[in-house]
Amino acid sequence: MSVFNNSALYPQFLLTGFQGLEAKYGLISLPICLIYIISIAGNITILFIIRTEPSLHQPMYYFLSMLALTDLGLSIVTLPTMFSVFWFHARNISFIACSVQMYFIHVFSIIESAVLLAMAFDRVVAIREPLRYSAILTNNVIIRIGLASAGRALILVFPVPFLLKRLQFHTFNTLSYPFCLHQDLIKLTVSSRRISSIYGLMVVISSMGLDSVLLLLSYILILVTVLSVASKAERLKALNTCISHICAVLTFYTPMIGLSMIRRYGQNASPMVHVLMADVYLLVPPLMNPIVYSVKTKQIRLRILKKFKMQKG
Repeated sequence: MSVFNNSALYPQFLLTGFQGLEAKYGLISLPICLIYIISIAGNITILFIIRTEPSLHQPMYYFLSMLALTDLGLSIVTLPTMFSVFWFHARNISFIACSVQMYFIHVFSIIESAVLLAMAFDRVVAIREPLRYSAILTNNVIIRIGLASAGRALILVFPVPFLLKRLQFHTFNTLSYPFCLHQDLIKLTVSSRRISSIYGLMVVISSMGLDSVLLLLSYILILVTVLSVASKAERLKALNTCISHICAVLTFYTPMIGLSMIRRYGQNASPMVHVLMADVYLLVPPLMNPIVYSVKTKQIRLRILKKFKMQKG
């Protein structure tokens, strides 16, 4: 198999589904299709409810809108290659298309991490400074947080495709998943990947790594504040406002950590396990977040039921 520099010619990549189960892709695609339908419909519903209900035009729900937009973007970015593999058995993807998908997958993942941190900050302010909540989290502050979250992700990931372009690959390269991830791409290079690996690690540490530490500190502050409250009922009420966010954090970080552990220590694990963990990492958060917030957030749940009753009537 020939080897060449990407600056002169671009290699081709082959996406991978569940090896050995190609004959059952039609059946496997049904739950995947259902996940996408629920994810996209759920996040659009959250955005619509918040947009059309003036009573929900508050900081907490603005951040929830950002989370829904991010999950919607993540679903749309991964959908084309997932269905090209499972519906049409079309595995080929060009270097440029793969780089674009990889870029936006990592951008949306970093934005989601930042939005979860912003939501934790919202809960800290609501619990520790309830009287100053509206004064601290003004519309301008929320807009700046949103722009900073998106800007950080776009800037951090921007050099990654150009670093990949400098590397050498085989003419045809088999990926581990039905979508493109940076750590999977650099594993296939036949030239030194030291710079790309170091920069990728720096991106992870300065985004999700930093965000996870700040999230932990935020909940330490919340717990200290809640435990200082004399009334048990008030403690439970304060903690109850954090349950949805805690579920969203666990839904995002648990599959990500699991995928990293599998890639690092699970070399002997079945390729199917690797694909399954990667699918969980990218498909579960957009699926679960609208469900969790619709069930656990009373204001959202009541507005959704109200809309359905109005349509039925």
